[in-house]
Amino acid sequence: MNILHLKYAVEVAKTQSISKAADNLYMGQPNLSRAIKELEESLGITIFKRTSKGIITTPDGDEFLRKARRIVAQVDEVEDLYRTRRSHKRMFSICAPQTDYITLAMAELAKHLRPEDACEILYKETNAGDAISSILRGDCNLGVVRYQTVFERYFNNLIKEKKLIGETAAEFSPLLLIRTDDPLTKKDSISPEDLAGFTEISRGDTYVPSVPLVDIKKAEFTENVEKRIFTIDRAAQLELVASVPRSFMWVCPMFQRQLDRYSLAALICPWNTRTFKDVLIYRKDYKLSDIDKMFITEMCEAKRRCFQ
Repeated sequence: MNILHLKYAVEVAKTQSISKAADNLYMGQPNLSRAIKELEESLGITIFKRTSKGIITTPDGDEFLRKARRIVAQVDEVEDLYRTRRSHKRMFSICAPQTDYITLAMAELAKHLRPEDACEILYKETNAGDAISSILRGDCNLGVVRYQTVFERYFNNLIKEKKLIGETAAEFSPLLLIRTDDPLTKKDSISPEDLAGFTEISRGDTYVPSVPLVDIKKAEFTENVEKRIFTIDRAAQLELVASVPRSFMWVCPMFQRQLDRYSLAALICPWNTRTFKDVLIYRKDYKLSDIDKMFITEMCEAKRRCFQ
């Protein structure tokens, strides 16, 4: 038994419905039913009795809920006390893919903060699956999910199922990232066959809800390429493309200063018809703070500058 179990039971008693309580708690009905059953088994009593008219509490349940409500109220009181004490501190958290325009937005956001401002900022670079999980766990308040548009309906369904808000932040076609001294940079156009024998540097982000891995890989990986290096670290990706001859990577638009830093070129390949979306997500019950809104404004401006 833990505090969450107590809160679950109090909410079920309040709504007299597992489904309504699950909606209010932003969790699945089967998970809530399982938690209530585990609570009853750990206590050795039956708290709720299911009838044709809904859920009612048993005598043992009434006694338990009187104590549970007091405990939950005391926990809420303690949380409110310390939330008030730290309310002067500005908090911001986001989990997002590695990309130039989001990094610039973070830098611009930091510039707006005065030296005397107390703040805590969490910027977590991660993949789509972990971004969604981080939002649901409450580890981050904002997230950016990147996916191929061919998989859009799967992500839309998941965002809706998890009761998240999803707003398009960017849409782009990937650019071919290669060394500036590679002979391909001198060609008027690059064909898929030109990449045969190259090493593809890949994030290996193969998360798409409800889609078999084999179908994801088919959509993600480049044809005619037999060698791949997988790494999620952005600096490692750029260093590998810069250091390994005849290597390449598909990337979101980048700032020229970043390309110059690694002596790389980002080229348009019209035959690569894949398109990607970056979608800003947050919980429906979360109210955007002033600092959140400031970041979103900076992100839109950074995207405009990066994609122009």
